Amino acid sequence: MNDLAKSPLSTTPPQSAGPVRVFILDDHEVVRRGVRDLLEAEDGIDVVGEASNAREALARVPASRPQVAVLDVRLGDDPRGDHAGIEVCRELRALMPELACLMLTSFDDDEALFDAIMAGAAGYVLKQINGADLIAAVRTVASGTSMLDPRTTARVMARLRGHQRTHAEESEASELEQLTARERQILDLIGEGLTNREIAERLFLAEKTVKNRISSILAKLGVGRRIHAAMLVGRIKDRQAQIPVRRI
Repeated sequence: MNDLAKSPLSTTPPQSAGPVRVFILDDHEVVRRGVRDLLEAEDGIDVVGEASNAREALARVPASRPQVAVLDVRLGDDPRGDHAGIEVCRELRALMPELACLMLTSFDDDEALFDAIMAGAAGYVLKQINGADLIAAVRTVASGTSMLDPRTTARVMARLRGHQRTHAEESEASELEQLTARERQILDLIGEGLTNREIAERLFLAEKTVKNRISSILAKLGVGRRIHAAMLVGRIKDRQAQIPVRRI
């Protein structure tokens, strides 16, 4: 996790002149002071403020205008939960999109890393990181480069793709729920490749009725052609086929 590496999400805008302005959020005073002393001893870095809780950070960061906010992931009993520092990152990034947030944590937690990336964090490091690497991490994110461990990032991005697939499946399922039982029958037959006439014969309907029903189906599914509806049926059947059959 301490590897300093450019992630696939990296962007590198021009570096600004002058020292790097840093804000520190940590609920442990000893840790906060240690990070402050470490950074202030470095040429080209100015610590412009600190906070011990989320409320203080959200009030002080916009006023101090740092380039980098070093944020502890867990903030004691904060009502925002175990990942309160990540929620602070999300809120600060909404207020200050140019702010680079470097998450600092004692725990190697994929859930927290996933949330941090989704909140717009530029980096995520363990508190076991040595001083030189922490300074390098601050300078890296200040330059506009995302700094994340490539192996962990790969796991998170795989999970994100899984979330996107799940969302798409839920959307398709929601659209199908709009169909009547008869429309579902017709959609299944479209999926089998039957023509309007063949569907009418199978269901003992007038061909014009089938045509009108298909127009309604396409409108409800938000697709323009019956081939798209057929593809949707195919995807659903493929997913159903992958569900293991429970044997009694």
